Amino acid sequence: MTRLSTTLRGLVTALAAVLAVTAVPATAQARPEPRAPEDFVALRSVDPTIIEEMRYVTAHNFVGERVDGYRQPLCILTRPAAEALHRAQTRLLRQGYSLKVYDCYRPQRAVDHFVRWAEDLDDQRMKAEFYPEVDKTRLFADGYIAEKSGHSRGSTMDLTLVRLPAKPTRPYHPGQTLVPCFAPQDERFPDNSVDMGTGYDCFDTRSHTLDPRIQGAQHANRMLLKNTLEDVGLVNLPEEWWHFTYKPEPYPDTYFDFPVSAKSLAGRR
Repeated sequence: MTRLSTTLRGLVTALAAVLAVTAVPATAQARPEPRAPEDFVALRSVDPTIIEEMRYVTAHNFVGERVDGYRQPLCILTRPAAEALHRAQTRLLRQGYSLKVYDCYRPQRAVDHFVRWAEDLDDQRMKAEFYPEVDKTRLFADGYIAEKSGHSRGSTMDLTLVRLPAKPTRPYHPGQTLVPCFAPQDERFPDNSVDMGTGYDCFDTRSHTLDPRIQGAQHANRMLLKNTLEDVGLVNLPEEWWHFTYKPEPYPDTYFDFPVSAKSLAGRR
């Protein structure tokens, strides 16, 4: 009996050792997702009146599908950037306008998705709307796609103006006929924003904020957006009328990769 007990104990010990070794990979795979630093907030918790139309959680974008890392249609920003938008919104509401954001914080995994898409020259499904006059082989060289984005630092956002009362935007249906993003407003995809001369994410020099071809009401709309946001500390990217960054950035050298979801804010408002 003693020898048998000793043998059984030896087998149990060996089995436990094997289980411990095989359990290590499972534990490693269960690594939790990264979360946002404490000073990141949901924009709607700072100003719920700002309209949110988060394009990369939908298929209506230049990739043509939901982008990696976008779990919910939520604008996340550093608190100083969100508070700057609140100050701008307060001014615009008095003039009969609202801000509308298309994108805010963007995880690095989303930028990586853009890079993979740009390298896949066979995927041209959204060309007719978003880059009708740009050869896809030129997207990196011309600066439309890069391996890093200021959005991943948390203080950059893409946005426009909507005249109040806001009309609903018709849903996008994959496979529908696409129209160039620089076509007249009544021909391109119906967005409830004011006419900025191009649609959002239009890969074209007409998207340059001060492009001389943009005149009249379109130019005035761009200037209203630009001047209002610059007055509250946001700086425009000259190549994209919709792209602004709060300065000074709280994280000028850090590129985050937590998902766009309420869970990433760890229960914070």
